[in-house]
Amino acid sequence: MSTLRTDSEILLAEPRGFCAGVDRAIEIVERALDKFGAPIYVRHEIVHNTFVVNDLKAKGAIFIEELSDVPPDATLIFSAHGVSKAIQDEAQARGFQVFDATCPLVTKVHVEVAKLHKEGYEFIMIGHKGHPEVEGTMGQLDCGIHLVEDVADVARVQPGQTDKLALVTQTTLSMDDAADIAAAVKARFPKVREPKQQDICYATQNRQDAIKVMSPQVDVVIVVGSPTSSNSNRLREVAQKLGTESYMVDHADELQASWFEGRSRVGLTAGASAPDVLVQAVIARLRELGAVSVRKMDGVVETIKFPLPKGLKPDPV
Repeated sequence: MSTLRTDSEILLAEPRGFCAGVDRAIEIVERALDKFGAPIYVRHEIVHNTFVVNDLKAKGAIFIEELSDVPPDATLIFSAHGVSKAIQDEAQARGFQVFDATCPLVTKVHVEVAKLHKEGYEFIMIGHKGHPEVEGTMGQLDCGIHLVEDVADVARVQPGQTDKLALVTQTTLSMDDAADIAAAVKARFPKVREPKQQDICYATQNRQDAIKVMSPQVDVVIVVGSPTSSNSNRLREVAQKLGTESYMVDHADELQASWFEGRSRVGLTAGASAPDVLVQAVIARLRELGAVSVRKMDGVVETIKFPLPKGLKPDPV
């Protein structure tokens, strides 16, 4: 039964879906499985997407949180979100063969934190408490890094000193929210050192920019992404803040016909950890609900590709 109006169309955001860091992380697991055979152990979900994780489980990946669950001499992969120094040290002490799938843009933040720490800096980090990327970045140091989640936190934070204070952010935040919090940090600590390059990653920025263009043109926005995916949640929030009704779904079965009653234009995007097969399934379901056409919007074409770690690079031809 048709729910959407008879002249309805789907607007596809561009870019959407996998980013270079996610592509690399998944490829690291798949290459390790090919090269060393199952099982391969992965510390935390390699990326925050249920479909991707289940697919890799079926191929022989075992996802763990505690390194004590990894048997001796196993191959271990760190997730795209990065890990603390303590986890790195424990993995080395236990003698695992380790491949690091941390997104290079997260690693960039870790390197900056380590460098400035040696110069005597303390840090204020903008991010979400409990997110593995935040735990990994804050875990680069034993002390001297303080988390703020919102503007109110900025008024409460108490660094040990303010002469050398630097700002870092989780890479998958809302750009607008992060900018507001950063402004509050700068207002309270005028000498705070900002990142040389914006910490929020190019893919997060591009997908949020695309949804800002798309949202005013549609009646409802669908974001494909898992509940644990920070950047997917932020995409839904961006659309919602622009006044467009928006929903996030892990897969097409979660779509509800009532969302599209009498609507003529549906905006569709996907978080950086959501594969295109899920987007295509959502399109198919929207067609069942009466969508007539699909139109891809103009947007940034992403060409970035990150190299694989040594030991997993393809053999030269």
